[in-house]
Amino acid sequence: MFTAERVADEKDWIKGESGDWEIIIGMEVHAQVASNSKLFSGAGTGFGAEPNSQVSLVDAGLPGMLPVINEFCVEQAVRTGLGLNAQINLYSRFDRKNYFYVDLPQGYQISQFEHPIVGEGEISIEPEEGIEVTVGIERLHLEQDAGKSIHDLSPDETYVDLNRSGVALMEIVSKPDMRSPEEASAYVEKLRGIVRALGTCDGDMEKGNLRADVNVSVRRPGGELGTRCEIKNVNSMRFIRQAINYEARRQIEIIENGGSIDQETRLFDSVKGETRSMRSKEDAHDYRYFPDPDLLPLNLEQSFVDGIKANLPELPDARKARFIADYGIPAYDAGVLTVDKTVADFYETVAKGRDAKIAANWMMGDLFGALNNAGRELSDSPVSADQLGGLLDRIADKTISGKIAKTVFEKMFEGGGTADEIIEKEGLKQVTDMGAIEKMVDDAIAANAAQAEKAKENPKLLGFFVGQVMKASQGKANPQAVNELLRKKLGL
Repeated sequence: MFTAERVADEKDWIKGESGDWEIIIGMEVHAQVASNSKLFSGAGTGFGAEPNSQVSLVDAGLPGMLPVINEFCVEQAVRTGLGLNAQINLYSRFDRKNYFYVDLPQGYQISQFEHPIVGEGEISIEPEEGIEVTVGIERLHLEQDAGKSIHDLSPDETYVDLNRSGVALMEIVSKPDMRSPEEASAYVEKLRGIVRALGTCDGDMEKGNLRADVNVSVRRPGGELGTRCEIKNVNSMRFIRQAINYEARRQIEIIENGGSIDQETRLFDSVKGETRSMRSKEDAHDYRYFPDPDLLPLNLEQSFVDGIKANLPELPDARKARFIADYGIPAYDAGVLTVDKTVADFYETVAKGRDAKIAANWMMGDLFGALNNAGRELSDSPVSADQLGGLLDRIADKTISGKIAKTVFEKMFEGGGTADEIIEKEGLKQVTDMGAIEKMVDDAIAANAAQAEKAKENPKLLGFFVGQVMKASQGKANPQAVNELLRKKLGL
């Protein structure tokens, strides 16, 4: 067993009626292996298939059926372990974890217990700018998923879909090193970025391909560990934070009222924003683990591991360091832009040959804001990386101003076409003819002679005249040229 020695900063303590409390958080993240077939059979793993259409005789738990290990899944687990800076165990073993559910046809789950394929490792997270926390990984083991019980098709019956039965999962177990909801969600986000960069899991939380069991307990700052409760199958960063906040306060209230915490498994109700009891928490002995007699132990060659290690892709931390060095963007920007492979690839396309900081600002501000408001993912963005880069080109060559670019972007996001098409169609080209701009400046001064006299003593009135010229030009006059001419003519 391990202990949780780290004490949270005071800002992360929770105020109770009787004083301060500290949250202790550990995570068990289930990541579905990116494989076209299951862990012990050749059945498919496609999402959304017709119920019970991807079930082999092995997955259905029929008598006499023998499991056969999927080598690709083993390779994916090793790749993930290397990405977590973890120990790869050349010897590992599959065990039977015995329990009963209607969607577990064998009556046991094939998992790994005493001898997992991956041992201890660690990753670094940055829950807030400039604050780095190291989270220990206790283990990563392979196991098969259960099927799915469906309760809403009939008021009297439960239906069972075994399509997920036997799907390969990597269970990644952290040490209890996290001390706040923000650290917990940052950890899962970092883990998601790593497996997506490695290609070992698509990280799609909505489909359940990556989900977290969150272990929460409370203690007095620096005191003995309390009794933990496990919150099952939380499938979004926001829900992780909400579930931890609710559960910690629930436990504190019970303890301060003289009660004690029961070790149990709970579910998070995202509608009510609260956890509720599911069942008492089992210990290892309750599952009666024993070596699976149908599967030989895994004995890996070091050359097998070395070959995988030699072909690892660039991981988020390395990519972040490269973005800072090569693009000269701040560490915060680099962190945001490398948390996910899709985001980082998009940014590199936008930034190539352009001002890297401006590219970062447009992605993190305008694009992410528009996607968030529309409830869309970057992979579903109506504005591609090349199209956003094209918009930045028109700002750089002064075809349009930064302000007009905002309007162009909105139309691009609505499906109005490329930046060039919208600029041409809407007649949005910036006025750069100095003669035309000078005439508009002269007209603005002549129409506001009294204000012009005051501006000579109060330079703040320059903004008034800039506004008048930009209004006259319908926002198309070059702002820099307007400012220079006004300063010259007003003697500022």
